Amino acid sequence: MDNIKISIILPVFNEEKYIQTTLDSIFNQDFKDFEVIVIDDGSTDDTLKIVEEKFKNSTIPHNIVHQENNGVSSARNKGISLAKGEYIVFLDGDDYILTNHLSLLYNPDYDFSLVQLVKKQNNDLTKPYFYKCGEINTKDFIKLELEMKIPFNFVQLSYKTDIIKKHNLKFREDVNYGEDTDFAIKALSYGNSVKISNEITYYYMQHEESLINTSKLKRFDYIPVLEDLAQFFKEKNQDDLAELIYTSRIPKAIFGNMNYFFYNDYNYDDVINKMNELDLFRKLSKFKGDKKFSFKIKLFLLNPNLYYIIWKKFKNSI
Repeated sequence: MDNIKISIILPVFNEEKYIQTTLDSIFNQDFKDFEVIVIDDGSTDDTLKIVEEKFKNSTIPHNIVHQENNGVSSARNKGISLAKGEYIVFLDGDDYILTNHLSLLYNPDYDFSLVQLVKKQNNDLTKPYFYKCGEINTKDFIKLELEMKIPFNFVQLSYKTDIIKKHNLKFREDVNYGEDTDFAIKALSYGNSVKISNEITYYYMQHEESLINTSKLKRFDYIPVLEDLAQFFKEKNQDDLAELIYTSRIPKAIFGNMNYFFYNDYNYDDVINKMNELDLFRKLSKFKGDKKFSFKIKLFLLNPNLYYIIWKKFKNSI
């Protein structure tokens, strides 16, 4: 693959306020054998101009592609098709990485490697999750994610390119929520092990422009994606993972997003009507696991309106 060890795929769309910081963090890597594939997804500001100027005199192998606005999944898929490296790493145009990000993610004895991520808003940082092991079996990792026992973002991983291309893995372009986790879990299912570093090297920036637009209850769109993922595992004869999606991941996604809407003052009737429309009450009742969480679900299903009133009064205390 032209001696390129890592392909960074960088989709951008109207990132002129942040892209310089992102590019600087790439240029400052202590790992040198990488390429950068920038997919400009129809920016209408100076993003593309800034990118082109930054790479103008650079010796870093790069490919800058401009396409009509088709969404971030389309941009990432385009990047995958152009990737020449042994591994693929994803970076968003308003985030940044530390100098050792790529060097920690390049481990040729593993199918995947993982580093830690923190979310940053102004001067506030979230707490990362630290592992007690230096590597983990991919199936065990998938189980931890499906049980929501670990915080996880797909940009924390490096992906062996052969796995992605051999199995024709792509980001779903028909959905706007959960397509990144869907991609990562499917990719992991074809590998053996994940090399783990507890160093924080990825800074996921949160600001007004980058916050996911959850209007029209789009967060609930993740449920059909999870159902499709369960079917994916059934077809791979991994019924245990499919069952885990139905009895853990889906109920937790429903309940978590429902409370998110309540917390952000969405209209109660709109939320409940959407849940009825998507048959989410029945799917929520399938939960098996933690007794405390199970009690919360039962309390809600017994009397949704009463739960809502109590929840609004005490917020996260129930």
